[in-house]
Formats: sequence, structure tokens, C-alpha cells
Amino acid sequence: MITEVQDYTKPKAQVAETKQAIIPKSYMISGLRMRWVHFRLKLTLLKVAMVCYRNPLDWLRSLRYLVVLRKRFLGNYRLRKMACFNGEYFMGLYTPGWNNDIYKRFIASQLHDFKPIEKGLVNRFNTVFLSVTKKCALQCEHCYEWEHLNKKDTLSDTELIDIIKKLQGQGVSQIQLSGGEPLLQMETLIKLLHRADTKSTNFWVVTSGFKLTLENAKRLKKAGLKGVIVSLDHHEEEKHNRFRHFKDAYYWVEQALTNSQNAGLVTALSLCATKTFISEANLMSYMELAKILGVSFVQLLEPKAVGHYAQKEVSLDEAHIAILEDFFLKMNFGPNYKDMPILSYHGYYQRRQGCFSAGLKGMYIDSDGDMNACPFCHKKTGKVLDVNYENHLEVLKAEGCPTYPST
Repeated sequence: MITEVQDYTKPKAQVAETKQAIIPKSYMISGLRMRWVHFRLKLTLLKVAMVCYRNPLDWLRSLRYLVVLRKRFLGNYRLRKMACFNGEYFMGLYTPGWNNDIYKRFIASQLHDFKPIEKGLVNRFNTVFLSVTKKCALQCEHCYEWEHLNKKDTLSDTELIDIIKKLQGQGVSQIQLSGGEPLLQMETLIKLLHRADTKSTNFWVVTSGFKLTLENAKRLKKAGLKGVIVSLDHHEEEKHNRFRHFKDAYYWVEQALTNSQNAGLVTALSLCATKTFISEANLMSYMELAKILGVSFVQLLEPKAVGHYAQKEVSLDEAHIAILEDFFLKMNFGPNYKDMPILSYHGYYQRRQGCFSAGLKGMYIDSDGDMNACPFCHKKTGKVLDVNYENHLEVLKAEGCPTYPST
């Protein structure tokens, strides 16, 4: 494993050149252009409602339901910006881009909660996280799979294909392929994408950036991958390398984003915001870097006492949470940050509406094929390929998220 890492490192002189070579493939829209796109998006919502329901009153009621649902999560904050990438318009990392069939089916699935509609029109899940390997070259501070890292993989490619087929049979808007480091199983990823229906589900890879060469990025794009979520845990190179316990981890991030964007993949950064990191200055520096790197989204994760952080005092206190929430609102809805990437912060939503994973709208399937509430809530409730899978899923839903019970 380590010999592979050594083959991928580059001299520091080339790192500086890489920073200048990054060519953003996405951009933010706001103002009149965004309002025009948003108006057309609303027409799509109406069309979806008309397909789902016969009664015109249900068309209006269902649209009002979507408005109320958004306010439950975000209050009265108005949409300020959208990310545009290759003709698709995104309002968030976990919402499919408008306008295509995946987006329409995603909306139909939300309307199903308002009033049940035909089963064939809806998805059972919004997002499912699927670990494809235990292998990883890094020793990250916050790794949630620490106790399983670099042990023998137990799922075959055939079983992984069967898992995806089962999920898509029930309907799923987005599948995030993770690990370990999923790019260490590049041929598996290509095989999974080729065998999956990438026209009904958006597939993403969650990676440290390791081995995301231009060739690999192009192969993944050709196979049907939608985008990559690359972990970057500090805007300062040395501190990110220290967090990941490898000297070229920051360089991998830069290369991964450059190669992914040049291959036509949507890109996002994921930040584990620890107590020592959280400050207005650090968050702003991180977002400014994200803008330079050309990503469409930044994902904020809170550290959890699982994996490598098990039995450690890593949970954020109220002061840290307040800084994150204020920053989240400022970045997404402040008038002066319309050109910044869209910021996703699960904790903000979960504290107000509970967790929508844990079998409700999503789950985490670990590298043994067991179902868990999410990547940070490890409590196996049964294997996804079992014949009594539905019973396991009901147990998962009944137990729910231990931190953020759903309302």
C-alpha cells in the first residue's frame, strides 16, 4: 500500500504549478439570472405535481407543502444563489441538479410524504452511503472506520453490484461510494458504475484525492459518475497533511480537483470542523480557498466520537456550533457572498428537524454490507442483502438517529 503512495507523490515545485493550473468548470449564479432559473424550476415542480395527482387542488397543496418543508429547515431565508455545472443548476449538494429526470423523481419522492402517489414514480431513499473497501493509505484523525481500516474486504464486486441493484430497485436519488479510500478499488468502481443505472441515480465518490489522476477521473466520468467529494480538513497545507498523517495529502486534494473538473465531474470539498479549527477567520479562509479551487459545494461535518475519535471529547460545544450556524447562514444567504460555493451543514438541519437518514430517507451500508444509521452512527441492524432486509430496515427506522431524533 505504501509503495503505491510513494509512486504518486510529486516535488514541491510542481505543487505550486498545480495551484495555477486549476481551471474551474462551475460557477455561481445569482440576481436576475438565478431568479429566471428558479422560476423555470418552479414550473417543473408544478409539472411534477400534475403528473403525481389528478386533483388540481392537490397541485396547489403539494406545492405549498414544499414551501412549508423548506421553511421548516431554513426559516424565511430566501434563495440567493445556485451552482451551475454543465447546464445543470444545483441548490445543494444533496439535491439533484435541475433539470433532469433524477431531479423530477426526487421532487416526486418529497411529494409522496405529503400525499402518497404511485410507487413507480418515487424513490425510497434520497441518499445512501456505500463503503466499497476497508483499504486506505492514510491515518486520518477523524476516520469513522478506524477499527476496520485495512482489514480484509468481505464484499465481492458481485455483492456490491447486487446491493446497488437492490437500492435502485427501490429507488435512490444519490449513492455516495466511500471507504476506506474507494479509489484504491478503481476497477471495482468502474464495474459498479457500468452495471448501475446512472440515469436514475447520481453517483458520487467520497475520497481523500489519492489516485484521482486525470485518466482515472475521465474513466469515472465516462462510466457515469456525477461528481467527487474530496476531503480537505484545513486551508493550510501543513495542517491538513498533519490531520491526514501524510505529507502529500494536500497535494492530492489539489490534483484531484483539477483532474475531476477537467474530466467534467462536479466537485465538492468536505471539512471536518474540529474545535481547534473553528473560528470565523479559519472558515472564511477555507471558503476563499474553495472558491479558488473552483468547487461547487463545501460540506461541513461535525466531529463524532466514533472510529479514531472513539471515547474522545471531540463533540462541539454551543459556542462552536453558534459560529458554524452563523457562518452557514452568512455564506448561503448573505448578500456579499453570492460568488462563494454553496455551503452544506447537516447539523443545522438536524437540530431543527431531526435526522432524515437512519432508514427514513437514507442510510450507511458499511464495507461488510451491514446497514447503519449513517457513517457516524455505527449500529448494525442487519445485512442489506438478507432476504428479511425489510425487517432490518424497520429496526433501523425504529431505533433512529441517537443524536438527532426525527420529528
